[in-house]
Amino acid sequence: MSHHTTSYQVKSSVNDVVKRAFDLCFATLVVILLLSWLVPLIALLIKLDSQGPVFFKQLRTGKGGKPFYCLKFRSMRINADADSRQASRDDNRITKLGAFMRKTSIDELPQFINVLRGEMSVVGPRPHMLRHTEDYSRVIANFMERHLVTPGITGWAQVEGHRGETKETEAMEKRVNADIHYIRNWSFLLDLKIVALTVRQAIRGNENAF
Repeated sequence: MSHHTTSYQVKSSVNDVVKRAFDLCFATLVVILLLSWLVPLIALLIKLDSQGPVFFKQLRTGKGGKPFYCLKFRSMRINADADSRQASRDDNRITKLGAFMRKTSIDELPQFINVLRGEMSVVGPRPHMLRHTEDYSRVIANFMERHLVTPGITGWAQVEGHRGETKETEAMEKRVNADIHYIRNWSFLLDLKIVALTVRQAIRGNENAF
């Protein structure tokens, strides 16, 4: 084994430790300071708004292609297409409260529990439904490269505007290219930048979030 390979592995291991430490610290603070009082409040509002569970669990593709249950606050009425059809603009499945939560990304907050479990990272490529992983991996050559790392709550693709519904393959290709750019250029400072940009987007509301 060459010295270059060994030094790369050491650097990669150190990066993994730094990233996981940040994930644990950040997610713990969010759960204690935010979710501890927000979950009961959102749960009450969801129950008043529509019938069904508070949380929505969906199998998504994780690191190494391993599936995991991604958590969200339920923002849609119970429907048979939840695991195969993406949300679209003016989607009649989305509840009134759900529309607000999706616009502000509040519906994604339970994923900090996924972070504590080690299934997700604060920053990384967004995990897709198993059906979409299967479909897009056939038509986009480097699609599975995005599964070399742990998926994230937010990512470079999202802050660059590549979020929401992907009607055309080209839209997904842009998202994949942004994800691969992130993987190849990862740094702790880049993660902090993405978190800051995500908070700014959440406060402003994102026109592609529906």
